[in-house]
Amino acid sequence: MSALVQEAASTLTSPSLLRFFTCGSVDDGKSTLIGRLLYDSKSVFEDQLGTLDKDSKKFGTQGENLDFALLVDGLSAEREQGITIDVAYRYFSTPRRSFIVADTPGHEQYTRNMATGASTADLAVILIDARKGILPQTRRHSFIVSMLRVRRVVLAINKMDLVGYAQDVFERIIAEYRVAAAGLGFATIECVPISARDGDNVTARSSNMPWYNGPVLLDYLETVDVSAGSAADGAFRLPVQWVNRPNLDFRGFAGTIVSGVVRRGDEIVAQPSGRRSRVARIVTQDGDLEEAGAEQAVTLTLADEVDVSRGDVIVAANDRIAPRRQVKAHLIWMVEQPEGAGRDYVVKLATASANATISALHHAIDIHTFEPKKAEALRMNEIGLATLSFDKPLVTTDYAENRDLGGFILIDKFTNMTAGIGMIDSRANVLLSTAPVVDETLSQRIERLRVGFAHRRGEPGSLRRHHFNKTASWRAVSGLLIFAIALLATGHFGAALAVAVLDLLLRPWLRSAHERFWKKSAPDSDGLDSGAGI
Repeated sequence: MSALVQEAASTLTSPSLLRFFTCGSVDDGKSTLIGRLLYDSKSVFEDQLGTLDKDSKKFGTQGENLDFALLVDGLSAEREQGITIDVAYRYFSTPRRSFIVADTPGHEQYTRNMATGASTADLAVILIDARKGILPQTRRHSFIVSMLRVRRVVLAINKMDLVGYAQDVFERIIAEYRVAAAGLGFATIECVPISARDGDNVTARSSNMPWYNGPVLLDYLETVDVSAGSAADGAFRLPVQWVNRPNLDFRGFAGTIVSGVVRRGDEIVAQPSGRRSRVARIVTQDGDLEEAGAEQAVTLTLADEVDVSRGDVIVAANDRIAPRRQVKAHLIWMVEQPEGAGRDYVVKLATASANATISALHHAIDIHTFEPKKAEALRMNEIGLATLSFDKPLVTTDYAENRDLGGFILIDKFTNMTAGIGMIDSRANVLLSTAPVVDETLSQRIERLRVGFAHRRGEPGSLRRHHFNKTASWRAVSGLLIFAIALLATGHFGAALAVAVLDLLLRPWLRSAHERFWKKSAPDSDGLDSGAGI
């Protein structure tokens, strides 16, 4: 068993390893394609084949034939519905290369899972059903692939058997896709006509499509070069994951190097404090090293006593990276509750975390045209450009420079769900200007108050009643007090009643105007304790 573990570990660090994922719309054949690759590369064991044969008869959609999608779709809900829901990772190898492939869902509801699977990939295989052509989800996935800086794409036109292996269908879809993806910045787009079910052009050339002269899918995956822009070429950066303090004589800072190379004796800077020191030792489980590079997990000891904690980043002395309290980033929204006006989130970036606020939403993306559009909030699966503010400085880079220090997740404080994922892009153009999120309209404020209560108690119906009852109670008490004071002052019942009604109607407006024009104090989180809801 230990030999197998060592072999797998050596494979994961091998330069011949390719991480790729499949994406596309529902029923484009993503799981079937991966199952076919596993089967044809002889990565399926005899007992798995026996189970596949039984499962194909029970859950399969291919009649008496093997349903290769069942090699990947393991959840009962996936088998019952015939769709992929969660991301499934599979490992296989050929004599020329090793692969880690992620099968991502095509359904719009699970776009967040697709983005998760794409975040560590070197290459994307985008499937298109030859009968349907380019669909909105194909466009959405292509845009997300571009945002995640996956620069090599294989466009697999699947189910060619269902269109009579027609060359004109293949060429028409290619032409349409190249137009649609023209502005997405892909370095290469390799187009392959396939039938995942029958294996045409997957691992062996198909006699049904003699007009196709390009590589078959597996040949291309085995030979494509993904080494350009390696993390080893960048400046040295190590996000500190753990301060290792086993005894009084040892203090080390453990983490995984995300870019560059460090050597014993190198001068470093601990960010965000800016304190300088030198590397005394590079410690690993197998002993000390003279140098270490990207993707290696190490523990550094320093020549000086420097205050470094989890979330800090140790960088090369000449690295110009600087902590920031505000960043501009592309967001993919991942929950049903829209991105809230002025709501607070927890941001997790590399090993650091902080409180974050979306201080401005600049625009959303129209997934049909890839053009920006005005938006007051991002809804589930929508993509937009926003400015975020942190309550403490975080060490960040643009996502294009480094995924680890440029990508982050936003966690909803009330539900603890991952609300969105972001890719920092300081050079992104603000093509449309919308009002800052913190500058709310009255209707937005009311909605935020309602949503805040709903999140805190988790029962939307009862919370709306709770919110209404509390507000009504405040207003009733306020109205009675104003009525009593006016009645004592004037001795006129009608005048006192008019003053109380006028107060009831104007108080929320006056409060809002006071905050908008004088801004002497920010409202509390739910607006009720300060009287904003009265």
